[in-house]
Parts: sequence; structure tokens; C-alpha cells
Amino acid sequence: MNDETILREIRERRAYRALSPRPVPREVLERLLHAATLAPSCMNKQPWRFLVALSEEARGKVAAHLSPGNYWAKEAPAYILVVTAPELDCRLDDRREYALFDTGMAVMGLLLQATHEGLYAHPMAGFDSPGLRKAFGISERAVPVTVIALGYPGDASTLNEKHRELETGPRVRRPLSEVVFWDTWDEAAALG
Repeated sequence: MNDETILREIRERRAYRALSPRPVPREVLERLLHAATLAPSCMNKQPWRFLVALSEEARGKVAAHLSPGNYWAKEAPAYILVVTAPELDCRLDDRREYALFDTGMAVMGLLLQATHEGLYAHPMAGFDSPGLRKAFGISERAVPVTVIALGYPGDASTLNEKHRELETGPRVRRPLSEVVFWDTWDEAAALG
């Protein structure tokens, strides 16, 4: 397969960690968020909500609730908390819930636009969800899905050795043969 036929933003997007403290202009952030809101969603419910942390106080609240492995994100000039809630879901009869799926598609739109803008956007699962809820007054009804650390490329020497290697090493992806099944489902191969 020729990677050149894949859009540059898809090819180049990675979860980079070396972030510059250089501020991200509001108009750039608005383009990222607009790209996110163009994602498809079940019954057009648009279940995504974004809390942008730009002020020193708001960024401090986020940084205080990141897991130790996300030390590198504490200098990010912007964070985006991505939230949804069950009542924003499309509620299909067979109990399939799409809010998380739809919100994930919105995040991908944001990540691709960030790549297009020359930014690093790194979604993180490593955060204290109850702590962030309390810090920002987010109710138990809402589901904090991810926190995205956002910034311009920075100095990789600020990262630990493991993260420096990940920053510059090859992008590791499972081959299609491990994740795609043609015409029949192979449960053992798919799920192990």
C-alpha cells in the first residue's frame, strides 16, 4: 500500500509529547473546535462538549489532575477536556450507545486539524476524573472522555528517555491482516 495516497494529516498525526509553552492563538483553537463539530453523529445528536483550559488557573487545575506518566503535558499552553453524557446519546432500541463513538470521531477531526495547523494534540486517558470533575464543577451525569494536551512542537530533551524514543521512533501500527476480516468473522484471530 502506498502511504502517499493517504492524507498528509492522517499519515503525520502522532501522539507527540514535546510541547512548546508558546500560546496557541484563539482563532486557531476555534478552527480546531469547528473541525471537531463537523463530525458525524447518530441522529445528529452531536454529543460532544469541550472545555478549553487556557488561563493559568484553568491549566493548573488540569495539570494537578494528570497522572505521573503525563508529566510532559504539565507545560501545555492549552488543554481541551472532552466530555459527553448519557442524555446526549441517540438511545437506540437495542441499547447500542453512540455518544462515545461520536465523540471519538469529533476528537479525530480536532486532531487532524491540529496536525494541519502544525500543532501537537495528544489525547490522554491518564487523569484523575473525579478530581477534574470537582475542580471544574462537572457533575456525575457527565463523562470526561479524554484530556487533550495541545501545543506547538517543543524540545524533546525535556522528555524522559522512553518518551524521547517514542517521539522519534517508528510509528507502530498493527498490520491490516490483524485487524481486518474479509467476508467472515474470525473471533479467535480478532479477539485472541
